[in-house]
Amino acid sequence: MKPDELASAHCAPRKGKEHALGAAEVQRYLDHLPGWTLSADGNGIVKTYRFEDFHRTMAFVNAVAWIAHVEDHHPDFKVSYPSCELHYSTHDVGGLSLNDFICAARVESLIGPH
Repeated sequence: MKPDELASAHCAPRKGKEHALGAAEVQRYLDHLPGWTLSADGNGIVKTYRFEDFHRTMAFVNAVAWIAHVEDHHPDFKVSYPSCELHYSTHDVGGLSLNDFICAARVESLIGPH
């Protein structure tokens, strides 16, 4: 899948190591997702979003929760007054799958161009 197609793609069930992405694929997708980085353990991707107030932060959290519901792929959230950190990984593959990058791209589409 081309990186620019991620935001319009949908998640699919992915179980097993055969669905884990290699380092080159991970980097290729990260290059198209501004601000997203590998997690400290290398098994996920993370990004922190900052907002003007708690209301906007919670609106963002709820919008991401809807994406998670629709795609059946759920991030870990760290929420505070002015920010929300998202962490995606695919536990069923023991690392990163295409689903993580699809969801990250969908989240980016909520924010619009930076």
